[in-house]
Amino acid sequence: MGIIELLKAALFGLVEGITEWLPISSTGHMLLLDQFVVLDVSPSFWTMFLVVIQLGAILAVVVLYFGRLNPFSRKKDAEERMSTWLLWAKIIVACIPAAAVGVPLDDWMDDHLSDPLIIAAALIVYGIVFIVLESRRNARAERVPAGRHVRASDADALATTTSLDGLSWKTAVGIGLFQILSLVPGTSRSGSTIIGGLALGCSRPVAAEFTFFLAIPVMFGASLLRLVKYFIGGNGFVAREFAILGVGCAVAFVVSLIAIKFLVGFVRKHDFRPFGVYRILLGIAVIAYFSLAR
Repeated sequence: MGIIELLKAALFGLVEGITEWLPISSTGHMLLLDQFVVLDVSPSFWTMFLVVIQLGAILAVVVLYFGRLNPFSRKKDAEERMSTWLLWAKIIVACIPAAAVGVPLDDWMDDHLSDPLIIAAALIVYGIVFIVLESRRNARAERVPAGRHVRASDADALATTTSLDGLSWKTAVGIGLFQILSLVPGTSRSGSTIIGGLALGCSRPVAAEFTFFLAIPVMFGASLLRLVKYFIGGNGFVAREFAILGVGCAVAFVVSLIAIKFLVGFVRKHDFRPFGVYRILLGIAVIAYFSLAR
């Protein structure tokens, strides 16, 4: 087994760990990276690897938020445990729309929506959405009278949902509907749900954290679906492939720990417009590259 292939797997894990949580599209970046760094694996393994590597990223959320998400914790009283169960219920309900659309269309989307130009278009469109949405929120916040507990220049001054406990069922379902947009590569699962959260009145920290929690059932379910399809198709793991997947997941886990902490700290002081600018620039670069390549 060549060390080069393991280094490639680590690189994919690095990209997955960063881009899964930042609203810049993990799948889009992984598909684009594949244009330049190609794993020496079968097409069926690559299709599975692209999704199952997310298990490492999921584990990072579980580790970082285990206390918050554990309804059986002895440190919680009855009210806190009930609050945790309600949060899980809202997470599951919010996952239903994307699952209802994504599961039956999974193979079709793989065949028709993985084109680099589609990815580029999604990067640009939602980059513009981030900039416009945040600019409008900030403009409204600047008109907030002085004397508030937060700065008037901070758009979260106008947020109607400032804690996960205050997240309504209606808002949770609404964010779940926005998550359907992420089925198009380049959109970004975290990007679509954060946009949904902001548009529906959530503060940036609430939108980001609910996005992290939504990832657990969504990404676990997507990974399980891909593994089932992989084995039903008559495939299996040899030691080399198992090592590649293991390295990718391990690196994605470690990098995700850092990326999640970074984003949580970032959104407490900044808005999401820098990510919008990045998406637009990357989308333009992708269009230019593949236009010349063709």
